[in-house]
Amino acid sequence: MDTESIATAIKTRFPEAILGSRIFRSELTLMVKRDYIVAVARFLKENQELDFNFLSDLCGVDRVETDDVFEVVYHLYSIQKNHRVRIKVPVPSEEPCIPTVTGIWKTADWHERETYDMFGIKFDGHPDLRKILTPEDFEGHPLRKDYPLDGRQPATLRDTYRKGEA
Repeated sequence: MDTESIATAIKTRFPEAILGSRIFRSELTLMVKRDYIVAVARFLKENQELDFNFLSDLCGVDRVETDDVFEVVYHLYSIQKNHRVRIKVPVPSEEPCIPTVTGIWKTADWHERETYDMFGIKFDGHPDLRKILTPEDFEGHPLRKDYPLDGRQPATLRDTYRKGEA
């Protein structure tokens, strides 16, 4: 199935869910409304012609300064069909939460935890949403653009992050 056919299949099935699409260097990117991500994701995995059985990556993007949103980006691949699609979901900065897709791809578990830890985006319904890379007493979300570069962690974390500094 070529990229245009994939786009048509998704847009036909979910016309109300698609905010836009783009093909760049033969890779399809779809913008999907937050409330439809689970339905679209399930369709992408379970439709036999699409068969996106591998969530290769899920990450966050901070676009708060320019568009007042975060984005959650899903990179999907079909091992059997050898095709890819990228899904981008805008998440309002004042309510940074989105439904989990752990019920569709189990690998979303750690990807969503990392995105939560780095950007503070919450995944509603996640089975174990807790920090994965930073300690529990680490304050803030280090990949947000508003995170101070000079650090602001409690003195108890200095031994962990700033060994040898005064």
